[in-house]
Amino acid sequence: MNAVDFRNVSFRYAGSEKEALANINLKIEEGESVLITGPSGCGKSTIAKIIMGLIPHSYTGEFSGEAYVFGMNILENPVSNIATKCGIVFQNPENQLFTFSVEDDVAFGPENLALPPEEIRKRVDESLKLVGIEHLRYSSPNNLSGGEQQKAAIASILSMYPSLIVFDEPTSMLDPSSSINLIQSIFRLKEELEKKGGRLTLIIIEHRIGLLLDHVSRIIVISDGRIVLDGEPLSVLYESFKKKIPINIPPILQIYFRIKDRCGLEKPPKNLKELFSYLREASSEKHG
Repeated sequence: MNAVDFRNVSFRYAGSEKEALANINLKIEEGESVLITGPSGCGKSTIAKIIMGLIPHSYTGEFSGEAYVFGMNILENPVSNIATKCGIVFQNPENQLFTFSVEDDVAFGPENLALPPEEIRKRVDESLKLVGIEHLRYSSPNNLSGGEQQKAAIASILSMYPSLIVFDEPTSMLDPSSSINLIQSIFRLKEELEKKGGRLTLIIIEHRIGLLLDHVSRIIVISDGRIVLDGEPLSVLYESFKKKIPINIPPILQIYFRIKDRCGLEKPPKNLKELFSYLREASSEKHG
């Protein structure tokens, strides 16, 4: 089943002369892990808002085309229906944490589904454990670090038992170490849920491509409201490099793309040490 299915989707925000998205066709299968990247203002977050039904229900503008999430037409289903299958973790997690304790924030969604108290407690316990913040259960979200707030926001989504989670620039407010830890936690979570028989679709909107290369199976590049590349990560990055699309290709890959044909390199290096080793071998063969 397709988790996401956009058919000729376009959207223009009210008061804007330019389309935020123009004739987007996009299919994401259930269980995929996808990175969406592109220059600032290219339309990435607009895609996330459509997936969640926030567009067109909460944002005014001109919408055309068809958009389905797990078979639900976003035009015909309120945000509350879509939220039973999909969750979003925003760039600033403070926007999602509004009660006096982490526990209350995680319980908020299930409570609004009018679930029995014992089911709510079960979901809260599970969600806090999955992201490793059981010890923060009674803490005020205002007293948490950026990374802890992100995990609390993720737990508040997990308690709804989503089939899809969208992460909109999840590392933008984190230092490099915290960013690495968060990305590892997200994909460890996916593995743990799948071990239990579930299927979780991940859509991550992110500039820092290097953090996700080892985790995603597909990269989608957006530019000026259009999908310009979509496919296997390394191929997409190479095409982006050749076409000079302004995305954050890791420096080590930029070097690799410049020399790979000239030096006969078949696979990209994992680190600088391996890159230097490739270069030494190529030099030895040339002068051998």
